[in-house]
Amino acid sequence: MNLPLFGKTIVVTRAAGQSSQFSYSLQNYGAKVIEMPTIEIVPPSSWDQLDHAIASLSEFDWLILTSTNAVDYFFERLASQLKDLRGLAAIKIAVVGEKTAQRLRQRGLQPDFIPPEYIADAMVVNFPESVDGKKILFPRVETGGRDVLVRAFSDRGAIITEVAAYQSTCPRIPDAKSIAVIQEQAANLVTFASSKTVKHFCELLHQTIGDHWVESLKTVKFASIGPQTSKTCRALLGRVEIEAEEFTLDGLIKAIVAQSSLL
Repeated sequence: MNLPLFGKTIVVTRAAGQSSQFSYSLQNYGAKVIEMPTIEIVPPSSWDQLDHAIASLSEFDWLILTSTNAVDYFFERLASQLKDLRGLAAIKIAVVGEKTAQRLRQRGLQPDFIPPEYIADAMVVNFPESVDGKKILFPRVETGGRDVLVRAFSDRGAIITEVAAYQSTCPRIPDAKSIAVIQEQAANLVTFASSKTVKHFCELLHQTIGDHWVESLKTVKFASIGPQTSKTCRALLGRVEIEAEEFTLDGLIKAIVAQSSLL
């Protein structure tokens, strides 16, 4: 077989229900894919903040959405409050990443701004107008997200309203099949699409295998979607062999294929 990942076993650590396209793409390159959900997307502990923001949508100048989860939970809650898209008529929408933009377009809306790089930091550097005095609504993950956007926009004079739109938690029950593959040292590569997937991966292994869980990772390589995730890999796992140059899932696949000789 000429496929670059033929004979390689790759563990995908995305949220349950969100890994299918990524896994399918890896399989097209010949990989055997084992899905190990390390993220569970659930509603926030309270809807109060988001509901209050939705009730006063007309007060905001910008809506910032940094993930498909933020899009889904924001608009589903908007609909549940019997509000329609006309409430967003006067608000500009900024998104991070083409996947987030696609999800927004599926709901009939066109983003007003997408930064050239698929990272939140690029949002601040390339923002199309001065944010001094602007009111910005930022629906986001309840805990564990980076604060770079909030700090940077606040420093530039923006009035940021952060609201919890969803929560990403560690699954309570580890996936037995994927844990067994790790324990048996049968995996060639583990992929990480966020720092939180790295943290939860470590938690699940410790929970299942015990204090010596790191020993089961001696022969496996790690692939990261970008610098922040790589930083977490190095902090918790001691290393990372592959990092995407373009900080997207497609970019991660390209990096894995390009460096398949490492596996």
